[in-house]
This record gives sequence, structure tokens and C-alpha cells, in this order.
Amino acid sequence: MKALIQRVSQARVAVAGNTIGAIERGLLVFLGVEAGDTLADLQKLAEKVVRYRVFSDENGKMNLNVQQAGGSLLVVSQFTLAADTRSGLRPSFTPAAAPVLAEEYYLQFCQHCRALGLVVATGRFAADMQVSLTNDGPVTFLLESR
Repeated sequence: MKALIQRVSQARVAVAGNTIGAIERGLLVFLGVEAGDTLADLQKLAEKVVRYRVFSDENGKMNLNVQQAGGSLLVVSQFTLAADTRSGLRPSFTPAAAPVLAEEYYLQFCQHCRALGLVVATGRFAADMQVSLTNDGPVTFLLESR
């Protein structure tokens, strides 16, 4: 399981021109579920996202997590993160989880983050979404469960 996280001052996701999820300060999380991922991977990655220290403290050091910084999450499912891009000029999506499992894990990931105390906005699984954001920094990290 992979999470591409971006520290943002604002982010929103729209479907068919209608905003369905939006946050101010926080993390935009693009989540990719891979074949072979487990509930343990999901929990481990959710906890890492919530606790990952990418916000500046009073000394300007990345020492605060999203919760300590008073932020929230916008979680968007993105199966392309599971692509195999090592050869050729077209990605292979063989490593991606089947859609039914990916959606279940996406929803459980969001729920686990909520259970850890975060406000979580979401996209819509398998929809054609338009994501807009203001990347703060820019700060972007790829986190993986394995």
C-alpha cells in the first residue's frame, strides 16, 4: 500500500464540477492499494500518515504531525500509484488490488484515520476526479506499508 502525501494549505476534490471534499491546512493523501495488501498494511500506513512529522514547529523544523499542527486529511484513491513503470512506455496495473478490495481498504483507511482523531474528507472511489491544491513548501513524501 502506498500513500503519496502532500502538505497543503488547502485542497479540494471535485466530481462533475461539484466539490465533494475539501480541507484547509493539512495533508492531501493519494492512496494506492496493491494486490497482497493486508489489514495490517492498512493500519500501519494510516498510523504512519497520521503521525508523520512534516509540519514546522516553533523553530522551523519539521517536527509536528498533522494532528499537532491542527490540520486534517483529504484522502483520494489513486490506483495509478500501484502501477509498475519499470519497463516500456505504458504502465502496467497488474500490481494494483482488485477494485472491490481496493475500495474496501480505501474506506477502512479513512475510517482508521478518523479513529485516530483526524477530520478526514474524501474523494469518490473510481470516479473521474479533479483535484486542486496549494502545496505548502512544497512538501511531498511517498510512504509505503512494505
